[in-house]
Amino acid sequence: MELKTARLTVLIDPAKKKAFEQLCAQQDVTPSQVVRQLIRDYLRRHGVTWQPSGMPDVASTADGER
Repeated sequence: MELKTARLTVLIDPAKKKAFEQLCAQQDVTPSQVVRQLIRDYLRRHGVTWQPSGMPDVASTADGER
């Protein structure tokens, strides 16, 4: 898990936002948790590596988090 965070602002249709929030509530997850997972999956799918902010200086791989 990342120790630091940054804000990402996304503009979407209000009806889609409402449906997304309702689905997240039904699944007992926050919208932020779902978006973070989608971003991790997208980076992994495209072979992008990253180092989570605030983590020890050990290379992260695209195949998963620690």
